[in-house]
Amino acid sequence: MTTQDYANRISQLIQDHQADIGSEWIEQLEALTVRSSVVSKDQLRKHCQQFLVAFAQATRGGELQNIDHRSWDEVRDILSEISSTRARNGSTPSETATFVFSLKQPLFTRLNEGFAGDPAALASASWTISSLLDKMGLYTIEVFQRARDQIIVRQQQELLELSTPVVKLWDGILALPLIGTLDSARTQVVMENILQKIVDTGAAIAIIDITGVPTVDTLVAQHLMKTIAAARLMGADCIISGIRPQIAQTIVHLGVNLEDVVTKATLADAFLVALERTGTSVIKRTAHA
Repeated sequence: MTTQDYANRISQLIQDHQADIGSEWIEQLEALTVRSSVVSKDQLRKHCQQFLVAFAQATRGGELQNIDHRSWDEVRDILSEISSTRARNGSTPSETATFVFSLKQPLFTRLNEGFAGDPAALASASWTISSLLDKMGLYTIEVFQRARDQIIVRQQQELLELSTPVVKLWDGILALPLIGTLDSARTQVVMENILQKIVDTGAAIAIIDITGVPTVDTLVAQHLMKTIAAARLMGADCIISGIRPQIAQTIVHLGVNLEDVVTKATLADAFLVALERTGTSVIKRTAHA
């Protein structure tokens, strides 16, 4: 029996028993603790039906070894959609791969019936289908992992945005309180946010508060200087606040030149300097009895 003969018989078996295979497949998936909160039964049934139709059509092409062949394009598209959806909805890689692996038992049952009386053909067909589904299961894991990595990267970017808020303290005065470690990626977000806010508000002074930055090394200092230089090019001066004694000593030991940058110990001190530079005075009023 040729490969094409195997393919045609397998395809016909799936078409003839599609309803039974699909029903048994869904039962297998539910028995293997696929979480209903992640995948609804209606969605699961829809995915199974779509996959079975595409699978039967693809096997008819005769290419049963290489799922990268164009005859398997639709099957890969369906698996990609399922894997990506499950990655977004919180499924695990094993649950996603189980979608494919659990199809083996219903298919083997039909192969036993279809190739009854021909042990050699049954063994060959069973091995072919098993290898094919193994490759598809691995494919779903690869797609799932890529989708999960994309989600993680997007979440990291969103966290960076949230961790670098630029707030307006007064007309013409912005403040950027930094908390945590500064690295190249975060510094780029800091620079983009503060420059955009300068453009939006026309601010003349930006206060960069590093009270929440645990350590300042040469790299952090360079990042700060780049941000200050970029702000100056946009027409705004920068004041650095939150210079604690330990950080001051570190900056001196590193030989970082901050002579042309105004630095203050606290954000309140920096705010007073900014008010003076913008021609605003603060008057303390005493309450009368």
